[in-house]
Amino acid sequence: MDGFDADTELERVHELKALRRRRPYWRGRSQLDPYTAELLALHDQGGTPADLRAWLAMPPRRLSVAHSTVSRWLRRTLEQRQADRGSR
Repeated sequence: MDGFDADTELERVHELKALRRRRPYWRGRSQLDPYTAELLALHDQGGTPADLRAWLAMPPRRLSVAHSTVSRWLRRTLEQRQADRGSR
């Protein structure tokens, strides 16, 4: 087998597998951030975290997140909104 180096090929396979296993690093951004305006509007109209989670799961978003994720995001976002309003 001319030109075939099993060690090099196996090393490449291991590198590619490691890249596929690597999780994306969000740098403090949430998957919910692109929907902030819509989620806050739904919450202001009386939507619960369960309602928001269901809305996120509907097409075209199809975003599957845990109830606790939505609850924590909503609490942080509402606190930030209150702080922004209070500083004016």
